[in-house]
Amino acid sequence: MVGSRKNKGDAAAQFRSEALARALEKQDMAAVALALRNGNTVVPLMKPAARDNPLDTGEVWTFRDPQTGQVALLLFSDALNKPANLPPAVGLQSPGWLLAFLRSHRETITTVFLDIAGPHPMQASPDDLIAALAD
Repeated sequence: MVGSRKNKGDAAAQFRSEALARALEKQDMAAVALALRNGNTVVPLMKPAARDNPLDTGEVWTFRDPQTGQVALLLFSDALNKPANLPPAVGLQSPGWLLAFLRSHRETITTVFLDIAGPHPMQASPDDLIAALAD
C-alpha cells in the first residue's frame, strides 16, 4: 500500500485520516464520531481552493439523486478512496469546518456517505454527525 501511495505522489498521501480509516474498518460509529471530532476529513471539490488565499476552502461537491432530488455529502478517510468519476480536486477540512458546513446545509443534505466506494463504507444522517461533532 505504501508503494501505491508513493506512485500517486506525496501530496495525495497527506490527504488521509488514519483514525477515520480505522474507525470505518471496524464499522464503529463512536470511533467514527471521535475521528471526525478530532481530525481532518477529505471532501471532493467542484472548484479547488485558491492556492494564494488561505480563507478559500474551495467549492464542495455534493451528489443530487436525479430521481429523488435528495442530496448526499460524500466524505473520505483517504483521497485515494475517492472514486475516479467524481471531480478530481479534494480538500482536507477540519472538524469545525465540517460542523459549520453541515449546520449550514442541514435542510438540503439528506445523508452523508463515508468512503462510499469502500473499502469500508458507512452512512449517517447530517443530524447524527452534527451531534457527534458538537459534543
